[in-house]
Amino acid sequence: MQKICAKLTPKILTNEQKENRRNVCLNLLERIENDEKFFKHVITGDESWILEYDPATKRQNSEWHTSNSPRPKEARISKSKIKSMLICFVDSQGIVHKEFVLQGQTVNKHYYREVLERLRKRIHRVRPEIADTRMLHHDNALCHTAISVNEFLTKKDIPVLPQPPYSSDLSPCDFFLFPKLKFHLKGRHFGNVDNIQKVVTAAEGFST
Repeated sequence: MQKICAKLTPKILTNEQKENRRNVCLNLLERIENDEKFFKHVITGDESWILEYDPATKRQNSEWHTSNSPRPKEARISKSKIKSMLICFVDSQGIVHKEFVLQGQTVNKHYYREVLERLRKRIHRVRPEIADTRMLHHDNALCHTAISVNEFLTKKDIPVLPQPPYSSDLSPCDFFLFPKLKFHLKGRHFGNVDNIQKVVTAAEGFST
C-alpha cells in the first residue's frame, strides 16, 4: 500500500455529459468530412482577463547552472489586481474582432448582444466572403446562452455550434489563443490598464 494524492480536475463529468461530449465531437468530425471548408466558416469567441502583472512560470524562470551552483531564489509575487477584460473572436485566418470591456462594465446578456452586433458588422467588412455562411462558436457562459442572445442570433440567422460543458480543449480561445497570448505577458509589469491594452493590441496576430 502507498499513499497517493487525488488528481485535480476542473470538473468530474457525469456519464451523460461524457456522452454529450462524444456526440458533439462525432458530429463535428462528420461535418468536416462532408465539407473540407467547414471550419473556414466558423468564428469562435470568448472573454478573458488580462492582468497588469502575472508571475512567470517556473519553467520561464529556470536558469542554466552547474551541479555545484547554488539554487536561485525568488520572492513569491501575487497576481495584480489591475486588469482589463478582452473579448476576442477568431477564425481560421486570424483575429476577426476584438475589444476591451470598459472598466466597471459587466459582460451580461445585454452587453454581449451589443458585442455580437458589432461582430456581425465587422464580419461584413473584413470577411465578406463568409458573411452569409458564418457560424458562431462560444462556450456556455450565462451571457452566451441567455434567451435574448439566442433570439438575437436566430433573428440575424446566425447558427451556433454546440459546446459541451467543461470542454475547454474544444474551445480554441481557451485552449490556444488566450494561453499563447498570456504566456508572453507573464513576468512583465505594465503599470496601468492603458498599457495592458496597448501591449495586447501590439501582440503578434492581434493587430486587426
